[in-house]
Amino acid sequence: MLELQKAYIFQRDILILSDVNLKINKGDFNYLIGKTGSGKSSLMKTLYGDLPLQQGEGHIVGFDLHKLKEKDIPFLRRKIGIVFQDFKLLNDRNVYENLLFVLRATGWKNKAEIDAKIEDVLTKVDIKTKGFKMPYQLSGGEQQRVAIARALLNNPEMILADEPTGNLDPKTSIEIMNVLEEINKLGITILMATHDYALILKFPHKTMKCEAGKVFEVV
Repeated sequence: MLELQKAYIFQRDILILSDVNLKINKGDFNYLIGKTGSGKSSLMKTLYGDLPLQQGEGHIVGFDLHKLKEKDIPFLRRKIGIVFQDFKLLNDRNVYENLLFVLRATGWKNKAEIDAKIEDVLTKVDIKTKGFKMPYQLSGGEQQRVAIARALLNNPEMILADEPTGNLDPKTSIEIMNVLEEINKLGITILMATHDYALILKFPHKTMKCEAGKVFEVV
């Protein structure tokens, strides 16, 4: 599902992580931990095509990151769902319209299929009745559920979650983790960057750490 070999992660000309070797198999749930500025987000951005992989080898959901062209990125992102800390919802439209926007942008045209898909993903994250609500009418946890639903729209093989509980209180964080665990049980691979060690203890999975320009497994 994901493999990096001797990968060097840069932000412009600045080396962030060196000699990264990482393998994630289908159906895995892995954490990525490390202090702010340790390179977690840079690694995530490289995986979804926001930063180029300038050196080394990298493959994710069948795409070669080293050879990734600008025109390939939308197709890569259909196979990867991305969940951000700050939700990134469109505040000028309701939940249904947020999800509709993504489906239209990725080529969906049939209204019955669109409606069925939106109902399906909202059901998966347990907010089926909130489609008419505006983002600002939702709690932080509900907004993150919408963001996860959005990530599921195109049946991704993998979800990259960058600090998905970073703006949430502990109780809501656990609720969001339960949602991610259920999604993982459907066979969707998850890589989640987090600062929240309490969550890692409560929901143990293989954990990688970014530190001093390296990535290594925490045993």
